[in-house]
This record gives sequence, C-alpha cells and structure tokens, in this order.
Amino acid sequence: MAKIERTKNASRNILYGVALKTYQIIMPFIIRTAMIYLMGVQYLGLNSLFTSILQILNLAELGVGTAMVFSMYKPIAEDDSVTICALMKLYRTYYRVIGAVIAIIGMILLPFIPHLINGEIPGDINIYILYLLNLGSTVLSYWLFAYKNSILQAHQRVDVISKVELVTNTFQYLLQLLVLWLFHNYYLYVIVMLLSQALTNIITAIYANKIYPKYKPLGEIEVKKKKEINRRIKDLFTSKIGFVVVNFADTIVISAFLGLTDLAIYQNYYFIINSITCFIFIINNSICAGIGNSLLTESLDKNYRDYEKFNFILFWIIGFCISCFVALIQPFMKLWVGSQLMLSDSMVVLFCIYFLCNVVERSWSCFKEAAGVWHDDRFRPLIYGAVNLVVNLLLVRYIGLYGIVISTIMSCAFISIPWIAHDTFKLIYKRTIGGFIKEILGYLVSIIICSLINYYVCSLIKGYSFVIFIIKCFISLILPNVIFVLIYFKSGLMKESISLFKKMLPFKKK
Repeated sequence: MAKIERTKNASRNILYGVALKTYQIIMPFIIRTAMIYLMGVQYLGLNSLFTSILQILNLAELGVGTAMVFSMYKPIAEDDSVTICALMKLYRTYYRVIGAVIAIIGMILLPFIPHLINGEIPGDINIYILYLLNLGSTVLSYWLFAYKNSILQAHQRVDVISKVELVTNTFQYLLQLLVLWLFHNYYLYVIVMLLSQALTNIITAIYANKIYPKYKPLGEIEVKKKKEINRRIKDLFTSKIGFVVVNFADTIVISAFLGLTDLAIYQNYYFIINSITCFIFIINNSICAGIGNSLLTESLDKNYRDYEKFNFILFWIIGFCISCFVALIQPFMKLWVGSQLMLSDSMVVLFCIYFLCNVVERSWSCFKEAAGVWHDDRFRPLIYGAVNLVVNLLLVRYIGLYGIVISTIMSCAFISIPWIAHDTFKLIYKRTIGGFIKEILGYLVSIIICSLINYYVCSLIKGYSFVIFIIKCFISLILPNVIFVLIYFKSGLMKESISLFKKMLPFKKK
C-alpha cells in the first residue's frame, strides 16, 4: 500500500490551519466588538441562537462527510482512482439530498422560532426573515460542490481549504464590518455571510479540480461497499446527535430560559475558550488522515507509541491553555466589555474544566474515527447527549449558567471520555488501560500545579490596565512551560515528542 507523506502533510496543514484560525479569531473578535458597541449585546445573542439552531438542523448530514473521507483512505493508499470517483459521485448525491432535507425541516420549524427566545427581541428585527436568511446559507453550503472537500481532506490537503477560506473570509469580514459601521443593518450582515459561503464552496471546488483532475464524480459503488458506507453513516448519526446536543443545545436552553443578554455574556467567554480549542482541533484535523493511513501501513506497537506521544503533547497544550485562562481571562474581559458583562471567577474555573473535557473527548475521538470504530461506539453519544440535556434542563432553572456548564462536564467526564478510552484500547490497540490511566492522572496533577502557580504569580500584579495585562501574558507564556519542562525533562516521551515536533517544522533545514 502507498504511504502518504503524513508528517509533511500534517505540518503543512497545521501551518496553514493555524494561520487561518488566528485570522478567524481576530476578525470575528473585531466584528463581535463592533456589534456590541454599534448594535447592542442582544444581537450577539441572536447570532449565537441561530447558529445553534442550524447546527441542530445539520444533524441531517448524518456524518456523511466523515464516513466518505474514511472510505477514501484505502483506495487512496491503493491508488484506486475508479473507486474514489464513484465515492465522490455518491457523496454528491447524499449532499444534495441532505440540503433538501434541511430546507424542508427548517421550514417546518419556522412557526416555533419565537418560542426559543425568552424576553425582548431587538425592535428592528423580524425573527422569521432572519431565520430564513440563516437557513438559506446552510442549505447553500450543501448544494454548492460541498462534496469536493472530501478529496482534499482524504489526501491531507486541508491547507488548500484553509487558503481558500482565508481569502473568502477576508471578503466576508470586511463587508460585514462595513455594513455594521455604515448601515447598522443586521439583515445585510447575514446576507454577506450567505454570499461568502457560496464563494468558498465554488473556489474550493475549482482548486480540487486543479490539484486532482483525474477525480470526477463518475461510476457506481458496488452494493456491498455502499451498505458498509451506509452502516458507518448510521453509526456516525448517533455521534452527531451527541456532539450537537452538547455543543449547541446549551445555547438554545440559555436563550429559552435566561434570555438573549445572558446568552451573549455566556457566549463572550465561550468565544474565547472555543477559539483556543479550535487551534488544538487544527492539529487533530491535520493528522487524522495520517492516522488512518498509519493504521493501515504501520505496526500496532508503532501506532500505540505515536498515540502516547500525541497525548503527552495534548496534555501539555491543555495545561498551558488552562494556566493562561485562570490568570488572564477575567482581566481580558474587564478591558474588553467591562465589568457589567463579566461572569464570576467560579464560572471561569468551570469553563477551564469544560475546556479540558471537551478537548480530550474530541481529540481521542480522532483516533476512533481514523480507525473507523463507529459501530461499537454508536450508543455512547446518545447516552452522553441525553444525560447532558436532561441535567441541563434540570439545573438551569435553579443555578442558571452554572447548570449549563456543570451538566456538560458531568456527562463528558463520567460517560463519554471513559467510554472512548475503553473502546480505543480494546478495539484499536488491543491493550489494557491501567497504565494509561496512571499517565493521565499524572498529567492532570501537573496541570493543576501549573495553573495554581501561574494564577498566584499573576495575582500579585494588581490592576486592570493594558500594560499590566501584557505583563501577565508574558508571565503566562513562560511560567507554565518552564514548570512542565521541570516536571518532564527526564521523560522519554518528552524527548520523542520534541523530535517529532522538529520533523514537523515547515522551515527545518534539509
């Protein structure tokens, strides 16, 4: 079987992915700030609410994209162009149907939209028109060449998608800023988003055709193969349910029970936490196809050692991020939106725990997905999502936003993560999990130590000025990493991870 250039592709994807994500954080942050001061905080709540509603409608996608990309790993390794072309045709058909299903269900839900908002809506907004504009953007994303992304993802050429999005997002952000500044019109703001989505799909399709001209949506998949794909899609549907409930139902619950203002304040913190989370998922997305190829072409022992290195790097990154969160997020919020739009310090601690659980759960899922372990995992997301939603609805009535975050932490830490870890060791690596649990507990203790020390040192510097915030940033950049080096400098995993990191540097000397 052919080995794709895993390290080279992963480093390239990470480089362009980080560049794109940095841009996608800075510009939406500027737009978010402009919306707060030019339009009002309730518009942020509306934006978050519709995003979540449409993500739930995206359940119709059923995990088709993940299943189709996985199905391409083997024919790519075997250079089987005929099968790849037939898969692309099947993928195109599925996405056309999905777009139609989302449009129909979305129209059925139209009369119920006002009931998802507790309290006042901005006076110049017709909630139905706004919903239809957002729905149109989602449907268009499936109908306009969405299937072309699969060939780039399966070949680990996510960097191409990143470059295209960098250009089209620039178009979107600049126009949206202009609309907010000159017209103060939220409808135009959403229309610009719709046009940008169409442009992204079209340009990505053009590049996919240019890089892989031999792959066209032609031919038919044999019945047996199609049944396998459909089974994977059914298994992934449960995973999709769990992900959507945990990540987007929270927003709808907050809007329905607490109102748009509370939702906007919550989303300001979530925006910061999620922005950093997305950087970590760039690594996951960049190496996922490489993991799938490695599992087909390398030994089990070699793959497990790679898994250990991945977790060492992952928990180091998580520890660094949490150390920064506990010391920096409140001073940042004070400077950005003022004390009237801030949450308590205890909520920050809960967000940090949520961040850890979310990153670990989704990062470990990357290995499960690369190995195609979906059927045995099909009930986990259903139970995970159901528990999260029930606890959500129970706690939000009594402890408000605390209940939203606590419900996610509980369902993730006590159901989803242990389940994924068990399946990974039993079905992929064929090993016992005891020693691995000790490693993870050690990482968690290290994270707590780093976070407490960094918080204490930064708290010695009083005040909320911009200069003081920069000083705290500098301390948080250095101190947690120094502590991790002191803890793990004798670890073999640290040496191997540094060696792997050097290999992935895009500008290393040859």
